[in-house]
Amino acid sequence: MCQVYRAKMYWLVIINLSLFSLVLCDDPPSRLVYLSQGPVRGYKDLDLDLFVFYGIPYAKAPTGYEKFKAPLPPPSWLEPFDAIDSGVICPQIDTFFVQNKTHKEDCLIANVFVPDTGEKSLPVVVYVHGGAYVIGYGNMGTPKKLVSSKKIIVVTFNYRLGVHGFLCLGTEDVPGNAGMKDQVALLRWVRANIESFGGNPHDVTIAGYSAGASAVGLLMVSKMAKGLFNKVIPESGDLIAPFSVQVNPIHNAREYAKLLHIDKILLDDISKLESFYKKCPYELLQSGNVIHRSESNFLMAPCVERDVGEERFLEENPMSLLKKGDFENLPILYGFADMEGLMRIDIFDQWKDRMNANFEEFLPADLEFTNKEEKYTVAQSIKKFYFKEKAVSKDTILDYVNYFTDVIFACPTLRTIKYLLEAGNNQIYLYEYSYVDDSTPVVPYTEVKGANHCAQSVVVSDGLNFTHSDESDISNELKQWKMTMREIWLNFIIKGKPESSDIPEWLPVSGDGTPYMVLNQEFQLKESLLKDRCAFWEKIYSKYYQSPVPPAPHLSPIKTEL
Repeated sequence: MCQVYRAKMYWLVIINLSLFSLVLCDDPPSRLVYLSQGPVRGYKDLDLDLFVFYGIPYAKAPTGYEKFKAPLPPPSWLEPFDAIDSGVICPQIDTFFVQNKTHKEDCLIANVFVPDTGEKSLPVVVYVHGGAYVIGYGNMGTPKKLVSSKKIIVVTFNYRLGVHGFLCLGTEDVPGNAGMKDQVALLRWVRANIESFGGNPHDVTIAGYSAGASAVGLLMVSKMAKGLFNKVIPESGDLIAPFSVQVNPIHNAREYAKLLHIDKILLDDISKLESFYKKCPYELLQSGNVIHRSESNFLMAPCVERDVGEERFLEENPMSLLKKGDFENLPILYGFADMEGLMRIDIFDQWKDRMNANFEEFLPADLEFTNKEEKYTVAQSIKKFYFKEKAVSKDTILDYVNYFTDVIFACPTLRTIKYLLEAGNNQIYLYEYSYVDDSTPVVPYTEVKGANHCAQSVVVSDGLNFTHSDESDISNELKQWKMTMREIWLNFIIKGKPESSDIPEWLPVSGDGTPYMVLNQEFQLKESLLKDRCAFWEKIYSKYYQSPVPPAPHLSPIKTEL
Protein backbone atom coordinates (compact mmCIF):
# COMPACT_ATOMS: atom_id res chain seq x y z
CA MET A 1 0.00 0.00 0.00
CA CYS A 2 2.86 2.35 0.86
CA GLN A 3 4.44 1.68 -2.54
CA VAL A 4 1.21 2.61 -4.34
CA TYR A 5 0.96 5.84 -2.29
CA ARG A 6 4.59 6.72 -3.06
CA ALA A 7 4.00 6.11 -6.78
CA LYS A 8 0.96 8.42 -6.77
CA MET A 9 2.89 11.13 -4.98
CA TYR A 10 5.75 10.76 -7.47
CA TRP A 11 3.46 11.39 -10.43
CA LEU A 12 1.77 14.32 -8.68
CA VAL A 13 5.15 15.96 -8.33
CA ILE A 14 6.03 15.61 -12.02
CA ILE A 15 2.61 16.09 -13.60
CA ASN A 16 3.21 19.78 -14.33
CA LEU A 17 6.62 19.18 -15.87
CA SER A 18 7.06 19.40 -19.63
CA LEU A 19 6.58 16.14 -21.49
CA PHE A 20 10.12 16.53 -22.75
CA SER A 21 13.09 17.28 -20.54
CA LEU A 22 16.53 17.62 -22.02
CA VAL A 23 19.06 16.30 -19.58
CA LEU A 24 22.46 17.86 -20.08
CA CYS A 25 25.38 15.52 -19.84
CA ASP A 26 28.82 15.27 -21.31
CA ASP A 27 28.25 12.87 -24.17
CA PRO A 28 25.80 12.14 -25.59
CA PRO A 29 22.86 14.37 -24.58
CA SER A 30 19.81 12.54 -23.25
CA ARG A 31 16.09 13.13 -23.19
CA LEU A 32 13.72 12.10 -20.42
CA VAL A 33 10.17 11.15 -21.34
CA TYR A 34 7.37 10.35 -18.90
CA LEU A 35 5.25 7.34 -19.85
CA SER A 36 2.37 5.67 -18.05
CA GLN A 37 4.85 3.00 -16.92
CA GLY A 38 7.40 5.46 -15.57
CA PRO A 39 10.14 7.80 -16.81
CA VAL A 40 12.32 6.66 -19.75
CA ARG A 41 15.64 8.14 -20.82
CA GLY A 42 16.87 7.97 -24.42
CA TYR A 43 20.08 9.30 -25.90
CA LYS A 44 21.17 11.39 -28.86
CA ASP A 45 22.34 9.42 -31.88
CA LEU A 46 26.06 9.85 -32.49
CA ASP A 47 25.63 10.48 -36.23
CA LEU A 48 22.23 12.06 -36.80
CA ASP A 49 20.06 14.70 -35.20
CA LEU A 50 17.67 12.41 -33.34
CA PHE A 51 17.13 10.66 -30.04
CA VAL A 52 16.80 6.89 -29.76
CA PHE A 53 15.02 4.97 -27.02
CA TYR A 54 16.01 1.31 -27.18
CA GLY A 55 14.44 -1.67 -25.46
CA ILE A 56 11.36 -0.20 -23.75
CA PRO A 57 9.07 -3.03 -22.55
CA TYR A 58 5.67 -2.54 -24.19
CA ALA A 59 4.21 -5.78 -22.82
CA LYS A 60 5.38 -8.84 -20.93
CA ALA A 61 5.68 -12.25 -22.56
CA PRO A 62 4.10 -14.99 -20.44
CA THR A 63 6.54 -17.72 -19.50
CA GLY A 64 6.69 -21.37 -18.54
CA TYR A 65 3.65 -23.44 -19.41
CA GLU A 66 1.75 -20.28 -20.37
CA LYS A 67 4.30 -19.09 -22.92
CA PHE A 68 1.89 -19.42 -25.87
CA LYS A 69 -0.77 -17.16 -24.39
CA ALA A 70 -1.53 -13.51 -25.18
CA PRO A 71 0.95 -10.92 -23.84
CA LEU A 72 0.62 -9.53 -20.33
CA PRO A 73 0.68 -5.83 -19.31
CA PRO A 74 4.16 -4.25 -19.26
CA PRO A 75 6.13 -3.63 -16.07
CA SER A 76 6.26 -0.23 -14.38
CA TRP A 77 9.00 1.60 -12.48
CA LEU A 78 9.73 4.73 -10.47
CA GLU A 79 13.35 5.48 -11.33
CA PRO A 80 14.24 6.50 -14.93
CA PHE A 81 14.55 3.51 -17.26
CA ASP A 82 17.76 3.78 -19.30
CA ALA A 83 16.63 2.91 -22.83
CA ILE A 84 19.98 1.79 -24.24
CA ASP A 85 19.78 -1.98 -24.85
CA SER A 86 19.53 -2.51 -28.62
CA GLY A 87 20.49 -6.19 -28.58
CA VAL A 88 17.38 -7.93 -27.23
CA ILE A 89 15.68 -10.36 -29.64
CA CYS A 90 13.05 -13.05 -29.26
CA PRO A 91 14.07 -16.73 -29.25
CA GLN A 92 14.69 -17.97 -32.80
CA ILE A 93 17.00 -20.12 -34.91
CA ASP A 94 20.53 -18.80 -35.33
CA THR A 95 21.22 -16.92 -38.57
CA PHE A 96 23.68 -14.26 -39.64
CA PHE A 97 20.95 -11.68 -38.94
CA VAL A 98 21.03 -12.32 -35.19
CA GLN A 99 24.74 -12.53 -34.42
CA ASN A 100 25.77 -10.78 -31.20
CA LYS A 101 22.15 -10.48 -30.06
CA THR A 102 20.65 -11.60 -26.75
CA HIS A 103 17.84 -14.16 -27.00
CA LYS A 104 15.40 -13.42 -24.18
CA GLU A 105 12.17 -15.16 -23.25
CA ASP A 106 10.68 -11.83 -22.21
CA CYS A 107 11.58 -10.03 -25.43
CA LEU A 108 8.65 -7.69 -26.06
CA ILE A 109 10.43 -4.36 -26.40
CA ALA A 110 9.90 -1.22 -28.48
CA ASN A 111 12.48 1.15 -29.94
CA VAL A 112 11.41 4.75 -30.52
CA PHE A 113 13.27 7.09 -32.91
CA VAL A 114 12.47 10.75 -32.27
CA PRO A 115 13.80 13.77 -34.21
CA ASP A 116 15.53 16.51 -32.25
CA THR A 117 12.82 19.07 -32.75
CA GLY A 118 10.35 20.99 -30.65
CA GLU A 119 7.51 19.98 -32.98
CA LYS A 120 4.60 18.11 -31.38
CA SER A 121 1.95 15.81 -32.81
CA LEU A 122 4.24 14.35 -35.48
CA PRO A 123 2.98 11.49 -37.70
CA VAL A 124 4.07 8.08 -36.42
CA VAL A 125 5.24 4.98 -38.30
CA VAL A 126 5.22 1.55 -36.68
CA TYR A 127 7.46 -0.86 -38.62
CA VAL A 128 6.80 -4.62 -38.40
CA HIS A 129 9.96 -6.57 -39.19
CA GLY A 130 10.06 -9.46 -41.63
CA GLY A 131 11.69 -12.86 -41.43
CA ALA A 132 9.05 -15.45 -42.44
CA TYR A 133 7.50 -15.19 -38.94
CA VAL A 134 10.40 -17.30 -37.67
CA ILE A 135 13.43 -14.96 -37.53
CA GLY A 136 14.19 -11.26 -37.16
CA TYR A 137 13.90 -8.40 -34.68
CA GLY A 138 12.74 -4.80 -34.60
CA ASN A 139 16.02 -3.16 -35.52
CA MET A 140 16.92 -5.55 -38.31
CA GLY A 141 16.26 -2.48 -40.46
CA THR A 142 16.69 0.90 -38.78
CA PRO A 143 14.79 4.08 -39.79
CA LYS A 144 17.23 6.79 -38.71
CA LYS A 145 17.49 8.49 -42.10
CA LEU A 146 13.71 8.78 -42.32
CA VAL A 147 13.51 10.23 -38.83
CA SER A 148 16.35 12.69 -39.48
CA SER A 149 13.94 14.47 -41.86
CA LYS A 150 12.39 15.79 -38.60
CA LYS A 151 8.93 15.07 -40.02
CA ILE A 152 8.01 11.77 -38.35
CA ILE A 153 8.59 9.45 -35.39
CA VAL A 154 9.28 5.75 -36.01
CA VAL A 155 8.69 2.79 -33.70
CA THR A 156 10.26 -0.63 -34.26
CA PHE A 157 9.66 -3.63 -32.00
CA ASN A 158 10.02 -7.34 -31.35
CA TYR A 159 7.24 -9.90 -31.38
CA ARG A 160 7.32 -13.61 -30.56
CA LEU A 161 8.43 -15.80 -33.47
CA GLY A 162 8.21 -19.34 -34.77
CA VAL A 163 6.54 -21.86 -32.48
CA HIS A 164 6.81 -19.39 -29.58
CA GLY A 165 4.61 -16.89 -31.42
CA PHE A 166 2.50 -18.97 -33.77
CA LEU A 167 1.81 -22.46 -32.43
CA CYS A 168 -1.96 -22.80 -32.83
CA LEU A 169 -3.73 -25.73 -31.14
CA GLY A 170 -7.05 -24.04 -30.41
CA THR A 171 -6.84 -24.75 -26.70
CA GLU A 172 -7.09 -22.42 -23.74
CA ASP A 173 -3.33 -22.48 -23.19
CA VAL A 174 -2.33 -22.53 -26.87
CA PRO A 175 -5.06 -20.56 -28.70
CA GLY A 176 -2.75 -19.28 -31.46
CA ASN A 177 -1.51 -15.94 -32.81
CA ALA A 178 0.53 -14.96 -29.75
CA GLY A 179 2.91 -13.06 -32.06
CA MET A 180 0.06 -11.12 -33.67
CA LYS A 181 -1.41 -10.30 -30.27
CA ASP A 182 2.03 -8.92 -29.38
CA GLN A 183 1.72 -6.61 -32.38
CA VAL A 184 -1.71 -5.39 -31.25
CA ALA A 185 -0.33 -4.82 -27.75
CA LEU A 186 2.43 -2.70 -29.28
CA LEU A 187 -0.09 -0.62 -31.24
CA ARG A 188 -2.13 -0.09 -28.06
CA TRP A 189 1.06 0.94 -26.27
CA VAL A 190 1.77 3.44 -29.05
CA ARG A 191 -1.77 4.83 -28.76
CA ALA A 192 -1.29 5.31 -25.00
CA ASN A 193 2.29 6.63 -24.98
CA ILE A 194 3.47 8.12 -28.27
CA GLU A 195 2.18 11.61 -27.43
CA SER A 196 4.82 11.75 -24.68
CA PHE A 197 7.51 11.44 -27.39
CA GLY A 198 5.90 14.18 -29.50
CA GLY A 199 3.86 11.90 -31.75
CA ASN A 200 0.22 12.01 -32.81
CA PRO A 201 -1.54 8.88 -31.48
CA HIS A 202 -4.27 9.33 -34.10
CA ASP A 203 -1.92 9.57 -37.09
CA VAL A 204 -0.20 6.18 -37.16
CA THR A 205 1.00 4.37 -40.27
CA ILE A 206 1.74 0.66 -40.00
CA ALA A 207 4.45 -0.55 -42.37
CA GLY A 208 6.20 -3.86 -42.81
CA TYR A 209 8.42 -5.80 -45.18
CA SER A 210 8.12 -9.46 -46.20
CA ALA A 211 6.34 -11.28 -43.35
CA GLY A 212 5.93 -7.83 -41.81
CA ALA A 213 3.90 -6.85 -44.89
CA SER A 214 1.76 -9.95 -44.42
CA ALA A 215 1.31 -8.92 -40.79
CA VAL A 216 0.19 -5.36 -41.51
CA GLY A 217 -2.31 -6.73 -44.02
CA LEU A 218 -3.73 -9.02 -41.35
CA LEU A 219 -3.80 -6.15 -38.86
CA MET A 220 -5.81 -4.22 -41.44
CA VAL A 221 -8.63 -6.82 -41.44
CA SER A 222 -8.47 -7.78 -37.75
CA LYS A 223 -11.21 -6.47 -35.46
CA MET A 224 -8.71 -6.63 -32.60
CA ALA A 225 -6.53 -3.94 -34.24
CA LYS A 226 -9.33 -1.75 -35.60
CA GLY A 227 -8.85 1.98 -35.11
CA LEU A 228 -5.20 1.80 -34.01
CA PHE A 229 -3.76 3.14 -37.33
CA ASN A 230 -4.91 5.10 -40.36
CA LYS A 231 -2.47 4.27 -43.20
CA VAL A 232 -0.79 1.06 -44.36
CA ILE A 233 2.47 0.27 -46.22
CA PRO A 234 2.94 -3.45 -47.04
CA GLU A 235 6.33 -3.94 -48.76
CA SER A 236 6.94 -7.24 -50.58
CA GLY A 237 4.37 -9.38 -48.84
CA ASP A 238 0.64 -9.98 -48.56
CA LEU A 239 -1.97 -11.28 -46.13
CA ILE A 240 -3.18 -14.04 -48.51
CA ALA A 241 0.27 -15.22 -49.61
CA PRO A 242 0.83 -18.98 -49.09
CA PHE A 243 3.07 -18.30 -46.07
CA SER A 244 0.74 -15.80 -44.38
CA VAL A 245 -1.83 -18.01 -42.65
CA GLN A 246 -1.65 -21.67 -41.64
CA VAL A 247 -4.02 -23.74 -43.74
CA ASN A 248 -4.21 -26.52 -41.12
CA PRO A 249 -2.61 -25.58 -37.76
CA ILE A 250 -2.88 -29.03 -36.15
CA HIS A 251 -1.19 -30.64 -39.14
CA ASN A 252 1.57 -28.02 -38.95
CA ALA A 253 2.06 -28.55 -35.21
CA ARG A 254 2.54 -32.26 -35.83
CA GLU A 255 4.84 -31.71 -38.81
CA TYR A 256 7.01 -29.28 -36.84
CA ALA A 257 7.21 -31.76 -33.96
CA LYS A 258 8.54 -34.34 -36.43
CA LEU A 259 11.40 -31.93 -37.21
CA LEU A 260 12.24 -32.07 -33.51
CA HIS A 261 12.24 -35.91 -33.67
CA ILE A 262 9.30 -36.28 -31.30
CA ASP A 263 7.91 -39.73 -30.52
CA LYS A 264 4.98 -40.67 -32.79
CA ILE A 265 2.78 -41.35 -29.75
CA LEU A 266 2.88 -37.64 -28.92
CA LEU A 267 1.95 -36.72 -32.47
CA ASP A 268 -1.23 -38.82 -32.42
CA ASP A 269 -2.52 -37.48 -29.10
CA ILE A 270 -3.26 -33.74 -29.16
CA SER A 271 -3.27 -33.55 -25.38
CA LYS A 272 0.21 -35.07 -25.19
CA LEU A 273 1.40 -32.92 -28.08
CA GLU A 274 0.29 -29.81 -26.23
CA SER A 275 1.99 -31.01 -23.06
CA PHE A 276 5.24 -31.54 -24.99
CA TYR A 277 5.20 -28.04 -26.46
CA LYS A 278 4.43 -26.44 -23.10
CA LYS A 279 7.33 -28.27 -21.42
CA CYS A 280 9.76 -27.81 -24.31
CA PRO A 281 12.77 -25.54 -23.61
CA TYR A 282 13.31 -22.68 -26.06
CA GLU A 283 16.59 -24.13 -27.33
CA LEU A 284 14.75 -27.18 -28.62
CA LEU A 285 11.54 -25.34 -29.47
CA GLN A 286 13.27 -23.08 -31.98
CA SER A 287 15.64 -25.66 -33.45
CA GLY A 288 13.44 -26.70 -36.37
CA ASN A 289 14.66 -24.96 -39.53
CA VAL A 290 11.73 -24.25 -41.85
CA ILE A 291 13.20 -21.44 -43.97
CA HIS A 292 13.59 -23.47 -47.19
CA ARG A 293 10.25 -25.21 -47.74
CA SER A 294 9.20 -26.05 -51.27
CA GLU A 295 5.49 -25.30 -50.62
CA SER A 296 6.30 -21.61 -50.01
CA ASN A 297 5.19 -21.72 -46.39
CA PHE A 298 7.10 -21.86 -43.11
CA LEU A 299 4.73 -23.97 -40.92
CA MET A 300 4.50 -21.42 -38.09
CA ALA A 301 2.47 -18.35 -39.05
CA PRO A 302 -0.78 -16.63 -38.04
CA CYS A 303 -3.87 -18.82 -37.93
CA VAL A 304 -7.64 -18.61 -37.92
CA GLU A 305 -8.44 -19.03 -34.23
CA ARG A 306 -11.03 -21.24 -32.59
CA ASP A 307 -13.18 -19.46 -30.01
CA VAL A 308 -11.87 -20.42 -26.56
CA GLY A 309 -13.54 -17.53 -24.76
CA GLU A 310 -10.78 -14.93 -25.20
CA GLU A 311 -10.12 -12.04 -27.55
CA ARG A 312 -9.20 -13.40 -30.97
CA PHE A 313 -6.90 -11.78 -33.51
CA LEU A 314 -8.24 -13.59 -36.58
CA GLU A 315 -11.79 -14.95 -36.40
CA GLU A 316 -12.08 -16.19 -39.99
CA ASN A 317 -9.84 -16.68 -42.98
CA PRO A 318 -8.45 -13.51 -44.63
CA MET A 319 -9.92 -14.27 -48.05
CA SER A 320 -13.43 -14.31 -46.57
CA LEU A 321 -12.76 -11.09 -44.69
CA LEU A 322 -11.53 -9.41 -47.87
CA LYS A 323 -14.61 -10.53 -49.80
CA LYS A 324 -16.93 -9.28 -47.06
CA GLY A 325 -15.17 -5.91 -46.90
CA ASP A 326 -15.82 -5.72 -43.16
CA PHE A 327 -12.89 -3.43 -42.34
CA GLU A 328 -11.85 0.19 -42.69
CA ASN A 329 -10.78 1.38 -46.13
CA LEU A 330 -7.46 3.14 -45.49
CA PRO A 331 -4.82 4.67 -47.77
CA ILE A 332 -2.38 1.91 -48.80
CA LEU A 333 1.02 2.11 -50.48
CA TYR A 334 1.32 -1.41 -51.92
CA GLY A 335 4.04 -3.02 -54.02
CA PHE A 336 6.86 -5.44 -54.60
CA ALA A 337 10.18 -5.80 -56.41
CA ASP A 338 10.31 -7.10 -59.97
CA MET A 339 12.43 -10.13 -59.01
CA GLU A 340 11.17 -11.07 -55.56
CA GLY A 341 11.91 -14.69 -56.46
CA LEU A 342 15.63 -13.98 -56.12
CA MET A 343 15.10 -14.78 -52.44
CA ARG A 344 15.21 -18.43 -53.64
CA ILE A 345 18.29 -18.04 -55.81
CA ASP A 346 20.73 -19.40 -53.23
CA ILE A 347 19.06 -22.82 -53.37
CA PHE A 348 18.51 -22.94 -57.13
CA ASP A 349 21.20 -25.57 -57.69
CA GLN A 350 19.66 -27.78 -54.97
CA TRP A 351 16.07 -27.36 -56.17
CA LYS A 352 16.27 -27.48 -59.98
CA ASP A 353 16.59 -31.26 -60.22
CA ARG A 354 13.83 -31.79 -57.64
CA MET A 355 11.57 -29.45 -59.62
CA ASN A 356 12.18 -31.44 -62.80
CA ALA A 357 11.52 -34.76 -61.08
CA ASN A 358 8.49 -33.74 -58.99
CA PHE A 359 7.17 -30.26 -59.75
CA GLU A 360 4.01 -30.86 -57.69
CA GLU A 361 6.22 -30.73 -54.58
CA PHE A 362 6.67 -27.00 -55.33
CA LEU A 363 3.03 -26.02 -55.60
CA PRO A 364 1.97 -23.48 -52.95
CA ALA A 365 0.61 -24.83 -49.68
CA ASP A 366 -2.82 -23.20 -50.05
CA LEU A 367 -3.90 -25.33 -53.02
CA GLU A 368 -5.90 -28.53 -52.55
CA PHE A 369 -6.58 -31.38 -54.97
CA THR A 370 -8.91 -34.36 -54.93
CA ASN A 371 -6.21 -36.88 -55.83
CA LYS A 372 -2.57 -37.25 -56.89
CA GLU A 373 -3.43 -37.44 -60.57
CA GLU A 374 -5.21 -34.10 -60.48
CA LYS A 375 -2.33 -32.50 -58.59
CA TYR A 376 0.16 -33.88 -61.12
CA THR A 377 -1.87 -32.55 -64.07
CA VAL A 378 -2.14 -29.07 -62.57
CA ALA A 379 1.56 -29.05 -61.66
CA GLN A 380 2.55 -29.92 -65.20
CA SER A 381 0.34 -27.15 -66.61
CA ILE A 382 2.01 -24.64 -64.28
CA LYS A 383 5.49 -25.90 -65.16
CA LYS A 384 4.69 -25.61 -68.87
CA PHE A 385 3.34 -22.05 -68.39
CA TYR A 386 6.61 -20.88 -66.83
CA PHE A 387 9.25 -23.12 -68.40
CA LYS A 388 7.54 -23.98 -71.70
CA GLU A 389 8.90 -27.34 -72.86
CA LYS A 390 12.27 -26.83 -71.19
CA ALA A 391 13.74 -28.23 -68.00
CA VAL A 392 14.40 -26.12 -64.93
CA SER A 393 18.06 -25.34 -65.51
CA LYS A 394 20.56 -22.52 -65.72
CA ASP A 395 19.05 -21.69 -69.11
CA THR A 396 15.64 -21.07 -67.51
CA ILE A 397 16.77 -19.54 -64.23
CA LEU A 398 14.84 -16.31 -64.92
CA ASP A 399 11.66 -18.38 -65.24
CA TYR A 400 12.52 -19.93 -61.86
CA VAL A 401 12.77 -16.41 -60.41
CA ASN A 402 9.45 -15.39 -62.01
CA TYR A 403 7.71 -18.47 -60.66
CA PHE A 404 8.56 -17.70 -57.03
CA THR A 405 7.99 -13.97 -57.56
CA ASP A 406 4.43 -14.70 -58.65
CA VAL A 407 3.56 -17.52 -56.23
CA ILE A 408 4.79 -15.92 -53.02
CA PHE A 409 4.47 -12.18 -53.61
CA ALA A 410 3.17 -10.56 -56.79
CA CYS A 411 -0.03 -12.45 -57.56
CA PRO A 412 -1.32 -12.63 -53.95
CA THR A 413 -0.78 -8.86 -53.71
CA LEU A 414 -2.71 -8.17 -56.91
CA ARG A 415 -5.48 -10.59 -55.83
CA THR A 416 -5.83 -8.72 -52.52
CA ILE A 417 -5.96 -5.36 -54.33
CA LYS A 418 -8.83 -6.69 -56.47
CA TYR A 419 -10.83 -7.49 -53.32
CA LEU A 420 -9.95 -4.16 -51.72
CA LEU A 421 -11.22 -2.33 -54.78
CA GLU A 422 -14.44 -4.33 -54.68
CA ALA A 423 -14.77 -3.29 -51.02
CA GLY A 424 -14.69 0.35 -52.13
CA ASN A 425 -11.11 1.35 -51.38
CA ASN A 426 -10.08 4.06 -53.85
CA GLN A 427 -6.86 5.02 -52.04
CA ILE A 428 -4.51 2.20 -53.09
CA TYR A 429 -1.21 3.23 -54.68
CA LEU A 430 0.59 0.39 -56.44
CA TYR A 431 4.21 0.15 -57.53
CA GLU A 432 6.71 -2.29 -59.01
CA TYR A 433 10.23 -1.62 -57.76
CA SER A 434 12.91 -2.35 -60.38
CA TYR A 435 15.81 -0.02 -59.59
CA VAL A 436 19.28 -1.47 -60.14
CA ASP A 437 22.71 0.16 -60.23
CA ASP A 438 26.36 -0.86 -60.53
CA SER A 439 26.30 -2.47 -57.10
CA THR A 440 23.40 -4.80 -57.98
CA PRO A 441 24.67 -8.32 -58.77
CA VAL A 442 23.59 -10.12 -61.92
CA VAL A 443 21.35 -13.15 -61.70
CA PRO A 444 23.56 -16.27 -61.77
CA TYR A 445 24.13 -17.76 -65.25
CA THR A 446 22.86 -14.53 -66.88
CA GLU A 447 23.83 -10.92 -67.55
CA VAL A 448 20.48 -9.72 -66.20
CA LYS A 449 19.97 -7.60 -63.10
CA GLY A 450 16.80 -7.29 -61.05
CA ALA A 451 15.54 -5.97 -57.73
CA ASN A 452 15.66 -8.64 -55.04
CA HIS A 453 13.12 -9.37 -52.31
CA CYS A 454 12.52 -6.23 -50.19
CA ALA A 455 14.99 -4.16 -52.24
CA GLN A 456 12.81 -1.09 -51.72
CA SER A 457 12.78 -1.64 -47.94
CA VAL A 458 16.58 -1.71 -47.88
CA VAL A 459 16.71 1.59 -49.77
CA VAL A 460 14.12 3.43 -47.67
CA SER A 461 15.60 2.25 -44.37
CA ASP A 462 19.23 2.49 -43.35
CA GLY A 463 19.66 -1.03 -44.72
CA LEU A 464 18.68 -4.41 -43.33
CA ASN A 465 20.85 -5.55 -40.42
CA PHE A 466 22.88 -2.33 -40.47
CA THR A 467 24.04 -1.11 -37.08
CA HIS A 468 24.70 2.46 -38.19
CA SER A 469 23.43 4.92 -40.78
CA ASP A 470 26.69 5.70 -42.57
CA GLU A 471 26.09 5.95 -46.33
CA SER A 472 29.37 7.65 -47.20
CA ASP A 473 30.69 4.70 -49.20
CA ILE A 474 27.80 4.42 -51.70
CA SER A 475 27.63 6.07 -55.12
CA ASN A 476 26.18 9.54 -55.62
CA GLU A 477 23.51 8.00 -57.83
CA LEU A 478 22.38 5.65 -55.07
CA LYS A 479 22.45 8.47 -52.50
CA GLN A 480 20.12 10.50 -54.70
CA TRP A 481 17.91 7.47 -55.27
CA LYS A 482 17.60 6.88 -51.53
CA MET A 483 16.62 10.52 -51.04
CA THR A 484 13.90 10.23 -53.69
CA MET A 485 12.49 6.99 -52.28
CA ARG A 486 12.44 8.39 -48.76
CA GLU A 487 10.63 11.49 -50.01
CA ILE A 488 7.95 9.28 -51.60
CA TRP A 489 7.49 7.24 -48.43
CA LEU A 490 7.49 10.33 -46.19
CA ASN A 491 4.84 12.06 -48.27
CA PHE A 492 2.60 9.02 -48.08
CA ILE A 493 3.10 8.80 -44.32
CA ILE A 494 2.30 12.50 -43.89
CA LYS A 495 -0.33 13.11 -46.59
CA GLY A 496 -1.68 9.67 -47.49
CA LYS A 497 -0.39 10.08 -51.07
CA PRO A 498 3.01 9.07 -52.50
CA GLU A 499 4.52 12.15 -54.07
CA SER A 500 7.92 13.43 -55.10
CA SER A 501 9.24 16.25 -57.24
CA ASP A 502 11.05 13.57 -59.30
CA ILE A 503 8.02 11.51 -60.35
CA PRO A 504 4.84 12.09 -62.41
CA GLU A 505 1.44 12.30 -60.74
CA TRP A 506 0.76 8.95 -59.07
CA LEU A 507 -2.89 7.93 -59.45
CA PRO A 508 -4.55 5.29 -57.26
CA VAL A 509 -5.37 1.86 -58.65
CA SER A 510 -8.74 1.63 -60.38
CA GLY A 511 -8.69 -2.01 -61.46
CA ASP A 512 -6.71 -4.84 -63.06
CA GLY A 513 -3.39 -3.63 -61.63
CA THR A 514 -3.94 -0.26 -63.32
CA PRO A 515 -2.31 2.16 -62.97
CA TYR A 516 0.92 1.33 -61.19
CA MET A 517 4.18 3.24 -60.82
CA VAL A 518 7.44 1.76 -62.04
CA LEU A 519 10.00 2.78 -59.45
CA ASN A 520 13.33 2.91 -61.22
CA GLN A 521 15.58 5.47 -62.85
CA GLU A 522 12.87 6.51 -65.32
CA PHE A 523 9.59 6.55 -63.26
CA GLN A 524 6.62 5.60 -65.40
CA LEU A 525 2.92 5.19 -64.69
CA LYS A 526 1.86 2.00 -66.49
CA GLU A 527 -1.16 -0.27 -66.87
CA SER A 528 -1.97 -3.91 -66.07
CA LEU A 529 0.87 -5.11 -63.87
CA LEU A 530 1.72 -8.77 -64.62
CA LYS A 531 -1.72 -9.22 -66.19
CA ASP A 532 -1.13 -12.51 -68.02
CA ARG A 533 0.92 -14.21 -65.31
CA CYS A 534 -1.48 -13.39 -62.49
CA ALA A 535 -4.57 -14.10 -64.61
CA PHE A 536 -3.17 -17.60 -65.00
CA TRP A 537 -2.96 -17.96 -61.20
CA GLU A 538 -6.48 -16.55 -60.77
CA LYS A 539 -7.82 -19.53 -62.71
CA ILE A 540 -5.80 -21.94 -60.56
CA TYR A 541 -6.92 -20.39 -57.29
CA SER A 542 -10.56 -20.07 -58.32
CA LYS A 543 -10.68 -23.86 -58.64
CA TYR A 544 -8.16 -25.26 -56.14
CA TYR A 545 -7.83 -22.72 -53.31
CA GLN A 546 -7.72 -24.34 -49.87
CA SER A 547 -9.24 -22.04 -47.29
CA PRO A 548 -7.39 -21.85 -43.93
CA VAL A 549 -9.38 -23.38 -41.09
CA PRO A 550 -9.18 -23.02 -37.31
CA PRO A 551 -8.05 -25.98 -35.21
CA ALA A 552 -10.87 -28.51 -35.00
CA PRO A 553 -12.74 -28.75 -31.67
CA HIS A 554 -11.29 -31.43 -29.43
CA LEU A 555 -13.50 -34.27 -28.26
CA SER A 556 -12.75 -33.43 -24.64
CA PRO A 557 -11.27 -30.32 -23.03
CA ILE A 558 -7.47 -30.31 -23.04
CA LYS A 559 -6.32 -29.28 -19.58
CA THR A 560 -3.08 -31.12 -19.12
CA GLU A 561 -1.53 -31.64 -15.71
CA LEU A 562 2.17 -30.99 -16.14
